[in-house]
Amino acid sequence: MLLDEPSVTGTANIVMAATMATGTTTIYNAACEPYLQQLCKMLNRMGAKINGIGSNLLVIEGVDYLGGTTHSMLPDMIEVGSFIGLAAMTKSEVTIKNAGLNDLGIIPEKFRQLGIEMNFNGDDIHIPSQESYTIQKYLDGGVLTIYDHPWPGFTPDLLSIVLVTAIQAKGSVLIHQKMFESRLFFVDKLIEMGAQIILCDPHRAVVIGLEREHQLRGITMSSPDIRAGVALLIAALSAEGKSTIQNIEQIDRGYQNIDTRLQALGADIKRV
Repeated sequence: MLLDEPSVTGTANIVMAATMATGTTTIYNAACEPYLQQLCKMLNRMGAKINGIGSNLLVIEGVDYLGGTTHSMLPDMIEVGSFIGLAAMTKSEVTIKNAGLNDLGIIPEKFRQLGIEMNFNGDDIHIPSQESYTIQKYLDGGVLTIYDHPWPGFTPDLLSIVLVTAIQAKGSVLIHQKMFESRLFFVDKLIEMGAQIILCDPHRAVVIGLEREHQLRGITMSSPDIRAGVALLIAALSAEGKSTIQNIEQIDRGYQNIDTRLQALGADIKRV
């Protein structure tokens, strides 16, 4: 099978079907995210015969029987990235425990390009309180571009977090959403809050950092999807005044008990 695109869910479904199918299944252009790797490793412990784990070429020999196993889930790398952005945007000192550093790929590096400091202690990430952070430029002085790409590239689910984090940075960054349509259409809410963002087209937005000279202001807004919803939540936590976010079912889909966890960090947030 040659996949048109390296779909995570598509690859996972084919892998699970192929483990007990008759004969050998070969998947080209397979997704190779850590989530897929842990699924394949778990299936192998259950008795499956999957080769090529971690690459985009999987060869699966069908077996007659799968047994039980014990498995520990990977940390959610999207949550980890979201909390990094949250800490920087709100000038907070945050430690993310058990972050799964070995499976984060280039995610920490992308936040470092925004100027965010991080310390790695074992499997924990410590983000110190930063009064300011400066976006890197290319060696020739060009404006930094951050774009999404199938793994091991930068995950599209964190582009909205990078975008909102850049609002209070020093410097400018071009956010290029290559893989999905309409993911940037939440920036109008951020502009209404006081952010300096130029939406070039449905796939590209330029963020001009406010350098902490102006705070965002609280507004009433609606969450269009999971990742944009959390980006708006981060903006609201850093803003002056009260913000109201509607349609929070979108946020709940990807961030369990996010309100109580943020309250534990000291956020003034309540579910209505």
